[in-house]
Amino acid sequence: MLKLLALGAAGYGVYKYMNRNKDHAAFAQGEVSTGSSTDVRNAGAQSMRDKPEKWSPVDEELDETFPASDPPANY
Repeated sequence: MLKLLALGAAGYGVYKYMNRNKDHAAFAQGEVSTGSSTDVRNAGAQSMRDKPEKWSPVDEELDETFPASDPPANY
C-alpha cells in the first residue's frame, strides 16, 4: 500500500512539474489567472489570448454578460 501511495505522489509531482508554466487559455498576456477553474477573464477582445479577426458591438455586449445568464440590454 505504501508503494502505491509513493507511486501516486511521484506521478502527481511529475504532472505538476510538466504543467508548471501553462497559462489559462482564455487570458491575455498580463491578465491575472490563479489557475482555478472559477477564474473569469475581463470582458473585451483586448483581454483574450487569441483575439478574434472580427469583433462587433454585439460580440462585445455578449462577452460582457458572461458568466451571468442575463442577455445583453441591446438586442
